[in-house]
Amino acid sequence: MEHAQGQRAATEAGHGGLTVLAGPTAVGKGTVSTYIRDTYPEVWLSVSATTRAPREGEVDGVHYYFVGPTEFERLVAEGAFLEWAVVHGQNRYGTLRRTVQEAIAAGKHVLLEIDLQGARQVKAAMPDAQFVFLAPPSWDEMVRRLRGRGTETAEEQQRRLETAKIELAAEPEFDVTVVNDDVKRAADELVSLMGLTPHARPASR
Repeated sequence: MEHAQGQRAATEAGHGGLTVLAGPTAVGKGTVSTYIRDTYPEVWLSVSATTRAPREGEVDGVHYYFVGPTEFERLVAEGAFLEWAVVHGQNRYGTLRRTVQEAIAAGKHVLLEIDLQGARQVKAAMPDAQFVFLAPPSWDEMVRRLRGRGTETAEEQQRRLETAKIELAAEPEFDVTVVNDDVKRAADELVSLMGLTPHARPASR
């Protein structure tokens, strides 16, 4: 935990910093990061580029930068990505190096939500970042969430679950684990790890 505590000290001192959030498929990384984006404007949420098609409700430049395979290849060739990976053997995702570096230099609290492959690349490039593993309350709950969201075919769901088994085994590589048993609670814990003060829950009546 010493590494995570060091990162908290840096952010509390007002120097900003980078926190990387990763975890298995369907654990709710996107839901937690979206809650943080909507609730904590002081957090700068990095937007990844991807070759996959937008899901319903997703906005280009807000949720992802949606680019074609040719454009993605050009960015890779230019060294524009801090990290990039092929996820689930299909689509490519990448984090634009310049935008993250500029935000950190400006003293912002940067949150980067990515997959396991990407987190490993960032750790090699920026080992002083804080790495947080988002874990499900249980395997059964993660399966329920994946099947319940209805955005993948049965074949794709099975492929993602096989990937999730590998991703769960990587938890020891991270500085700290946050369990996503409740979106607000998990988001507040993550924000606290970033050196910010979580918002108080409304008083019950």
